Amino acid sequence: MFPLPLSRLPRPPAPIRLIRAIDPRVPLTLKRQLIEPLLNRTFAEPLAEGEFDALEGRRISLHVEDLGMILTLTLEEERFRLSSEAGEATIRGGWREFLCLATRREDPDALFFQRRLVIEGDTELGLMVKNLLDGREEGLAQGRLGEWLVRFERMARQER
Repeated sequence: MFPLPLSRLPRPPAPIRLIRAIDPRVPLTLKRQLIEPLLNRTFAEPLAEGEFDALEGRRISLHVEDLGMILTLTLEEERFRLSSEAGEATIRGGWREFLCLATRREDPDALFFQRRLVIEGDTELGLMVKNLLDGREEGLAQGRLGEWLVRFERMARQER
């Protein structure tokens, strides 16, 4: 048996195309199992301290346009949950912009001022969420979520 030269192997799909194709087929229950524990571990301390209490029963959507992904978050009993309902406010932008927001690689105010991230709907709610995230000095680049963000950052650099 002769090994197949790597040059003849099909190139794997770009991560963006792969996520765009897979995300609509992933049921909300599975997304909840994957995303909710990450969010609740990442924000365990501020959740316990009541920093997010103003979001209780409110819904905010994150629309990652280039991935075709919309996640709607709500707070129930001091825990983040994914919701099937539409958000009262939506933060919309590309995945690189959300990555910059999460890792604090760029000033969050600049991302919104330059309209790379846009708040739609209940702007007061959207600004409150932006300010809550902005108040986290280390951003989200910690723990398991931080590991994923580092991987996404590498992908972003490779695609440029």
